[in-house]
Amino acid sequence: MTYPHLELSADPHDRLGPRRADDAWLEEAWADPSTRVLVVAGTRVRPVDGALPWVSPQDAPEGLRVLLGERDGTAWWALIADAALARDPDQQGEWLPLRGLLPALVGDAVAQAPLVFHALGLAEWHWATRFCPRCGGHLTPAVAGHELRCDDCGKPQFPRTDPAVIMVVTDGEPGSPEERCLLGRSPLWPAGRFSTLAGFCEPGESLEDAVRREVAEEVGVVVGDVTYFGNQPWPLPQSLMLGFVARATTDTITVDDVEIEAARWWTREQMRAEAESGELVLPGGVSISRSLIEHWYGGPLPGAWG
Repeated sequence: MTYPHLELSADPHDRLGPRRADDAWLEEAWADPSTRVLVVAGTRVRPVDGALPWVSPQDAPEGLRVLLGERDGTAWWALIADAALARDPDQQGEWLPLRGLLPALVGDAVAQAPLVFHALGLAEWHWATRFCPRCGGHLTPAVAGHELRCDDCGKPQFPRTDPAVIMVVTDGEPGSPEERCLLGRSPLWPAGRFSTLAGFCEPGESLEDAVRREVAEEVGVVVGDVTYFGNQPWPLPQSLMLGFVARATTDTITVDDVEIEAARWWTREQMRAEAESGELVLPGGVSISRSLIEHWYGGPLPGAWG
């Protein structure tokens, strides 16, 4: 079985790392009218008719040129313009952050996802990294937007990605009718929404131990074996979601009442019946959480929230 929600990790572009410092090549690629550019106002992009507009360099405004890479013989860039562009009354349509763009990254457009995640991830990094964390000096972009160098102390800064674990927790004999899956819900969600548990990896912690700690902290369940499932870029604003299947050794639930307000176990039959009735609303859209749940269930499930 393939999992469409992992398509955001598929079909990556060649990031052309060695070309980022090749000024002659960069200028030549930017001058090529076949080059495609995604215009970002601060950290926002303006869809046109529900699609993401890739323009020629000649049609791009002034701003920071960020080389994304090459795919299918075409060079792809992001142009990070001042956030004020999104407030320009001459600009038609709404400028959206990455989460608002996810509905445009479906169907044939899902192949654009690695490029868009690359572009918006760097835009968020440039937006948040205003001063040198060592001395507070001014930072100047370099290496086609993939580095910031301090004008005062010279220390370079590089984009950061935070590893986050996301896990489907199970108990019972694998594959048996009695096997169960544990899901939880945030207090911010509408009634009926449940999803897999997740959390960030802490310094000095392995991914497997992060899974065990997060499950224990959020729902009080002890986890033993942890098996890797897959990963998905999730630059909202700068995460990498690493998916796991976690086998529980206890089943008593004690929610933390902070991040999780409710959690429970489902058998496959209970999950199917409640998803069909609408009593249980599972994650949808492009999140790896849907893939983890359907991997455990063994097939597609009805209903989803975006």
